Amino acid sequence: MSKILIRGAKVLGGEAQDVLIDGETIAEVGAGLSAEGAEVVDAGGKVLLPGLVDLHTHLREPGREDSETVLTGTRAAASGGYTTVFAMANTFPVADTAGVVEQVWRLGKESGYCDVQPVGAVTVGLEGSKLAELGAMHESAAGVTVFSDDGKCVHDAVIMRRALEYVKAFGGVIAQHAQEPRLTEGAQMNEGVVSAELGLGGWPAVAEESIIARDVLLAEHVGSRVHICHLSTAGSVEIVRWAKSRGIQVTAEVTPHHLLLTDELVRSYNPVYKVNPPLRTERDVMALREALADGTIDIVATDHAPHPHEDKDCEWAAAAMGMVGLETALSVVQATMVDTGLLDWAGVADRMSVKPARIGQATGHGRPVSAGEPANLTLVDTEYRGFVDPGGFASRSRNTPYEGRELPGRVTHTWLRGKATLVDGKLT
Repeated sequence: MSKILIRGAKVLGGEAQDVLIDGETIAEVGAGLSAEGAEVVDAGGKVLLPGLVDLHTHLREPGREDSETVLTGTRAAASGGYTTVFAMANTFPVADTAGVVEQVWRLGKESGYCDVQPVGAVTVGLEGSKLAELGAMHESAAGVTVFSDDGKCVHDAVIMRRALEYVKAFGGVIAQHAQEPRLTEGAQMNEGVVSAELGLGGWPAVAEESIIARDVLLAEHVGSRVHICHLSTAGSVEIVRWAKSRGIQVTAEVTPHHLLLTDELVRSYNPVYKVNPPLRTERDVMALREALADGTIDIVATDHAPHPHEDKDCEWAAAAMGMVGLETALSVVQATMVDTGLLDWAGVADRMSVKPARIGQATGHGRPVSAGEPANLTLVDTEYRGFVDPGGFASRSRNTPYEGRELPGRVTHTWLRGKATLVDGKLT
């Protein structure tokens, strides 16, 4: 592979430096570097970050290729600055066996745009009644370390305890979709003033918080790791903060849309705002931002959930839940966390690369931008301002809540082990 010299990049938002890539590795970082025969990328003061890592992506393949495929999803990931994504298990068939997770893993290898690490199901068929083949999935070529029934909650406490005990043997983690099903039957949006006014079934905060409280206690009892998917309420923040103060092995994620959008948007009855967990109140949004800033919430994860046009462009009650997010995540984080002064770019790298790679054990990702490290990198034009146009998305689906909204920042280049997957904003 040829050499690439990234000239004048603000590494983690700091002073401008040059970064020399030689093959798959960062060869040198410093001022005034030169390399004969190297391809030169003029960074012009853009911010250079380690390649982003998404612990929560829905790639839909196998089974729902009308929504997304591993190829289109990883192209979307590269467009958004990601070099690895964790693909959730709610496919058709469910990723609950070594065979299915290996299929997804191999499709990721073939795509070449982004590393794909499958997430294995906790229970057979996501049905919540019998543990899936956790050990076999871990020992497969895919090397699964994260398990989740995302889209459904592992609501049975005995099953959850057994899952935590099982993955402890090999250092795995259970990623819980915290939703007490009996408290959310018929729920359509956040339970509160707006749901009462609109006459839509309410989704109470306690349905999330009660599961989180139970599961951190189970994790403490077992001495195992639990990860909370798409945390969305101020009360959930307090429970996680309390659990961490006791030394419980809990980590948590927040989505970009829960950092920016509120349930007031549901007044439009536009199904693009229908998501699980639902958009919450302004108070919740502020609590989530503060928790991400102080480290109570560990990471940002997109919960990229593509759906075809016919599944979203319908009446609210019939519409599917979910939003695409890979191609807009970094811009939303810049708008909500960096431009507000809550995080600097080093903090963004920590929450969107370093920590998610550590939680998911993504080897070679989330590493420092320094000599000898794998050249998994993202270059961001932080001065850019533009309006979101889903027509230009690489994702197969267009269900974004940001259409027509002005957002800051644009990923211009992405490198996966020294290979450019995105150049000047265009996929290679």
